[in-house]
Amino acid sequence: MLTKLNAPAAKFLQIHGDGVLMNGESLVVARPEPAADYVYLGDDEKHAPWFAYSRPSNEPLTALRPLMLSNMLSREELSIVAQARSLVHWHERHGFCANCGHATQMSDAGYRRHCPSCKTDHFPRTDPVVIMAVRHGDNILLGRQKAWAPGMYSCVAGFMEPGETLEQAVAREVFEETGVVVGKVTYVASQPWPFPSSLMIGCIAETDQAEIIVDEKELENARWFSRAEVGLMLEQKHPEKLTASMPHAIAHHVMSIALQ
Repeated sequence: MLTKLNAPAAKFLQIHGDGVLMNGESLVVARPEPAADYVYLGDDEKHAPWFAYSRPSNEPLTALRPLMLSNMLSREELSIVAQARSLVHWHERHGFCANCGHATQMSDAGYRRHCPSCKTDHFPRTDPVVIMAVRHGDNILLGRQKAWAPGMYSCVAGFMEPGETLEQAVAREVFEETGVVVGKVTYVASQPWPFPSSLMIGCIAETDQAEIIVDEKELENARWFSRAEVGLMLEQKHPEKLTASMPHAIAHHVMSIALQ
């Protein structure tokens, strides 16, 4: 890794918490001084190595969620920032061994932390989350949370539990939040979601049940929408000003495929 660190084209991202250092609408990629613990992110299409490091900044950092919505960065840059944020977050919170409590050391260019005391190795984790659109005939089940913008609806989602299959997690989450029992489950696509280290697993589920019983601790509301309505929501043309998840989110794509 030392050769890549010293490469003239090497780029360095400063990450702290949920923010990244920006210069206007561009990422700050200058080599930091003094040296820091670097996480190697890989080489871009121009063979320039990218690294990330964690350090508070005297300058305000740009929050990642608004950055994703701003269209300031390319998809490649957003992917790099997401990878950086997830790995840096893990290092910030795993400085001590979960086995014996001793301070750990960064290894393998940032993809492992080693405990010199009990020799345990610790690796970054990814938390799988199922996110699904539920179909009943010509209708699609969507829900909303209180914290969301007024009129916004999206797919039901939730973390997988240990020992579950993908299909079992979809069925459990849909039932827990809406009381709907689903049958067939089809995998659609996945998306890394670095808040802090989730993998969103998009699915479509089918049901014969129309009745909804909303768990108000999880959702403010859930209801059936016709496919025509969902199409208008995705295009932000619904006559009641109802909207769906933005195109950067996998929920948008799951809903789009559910229309087919």
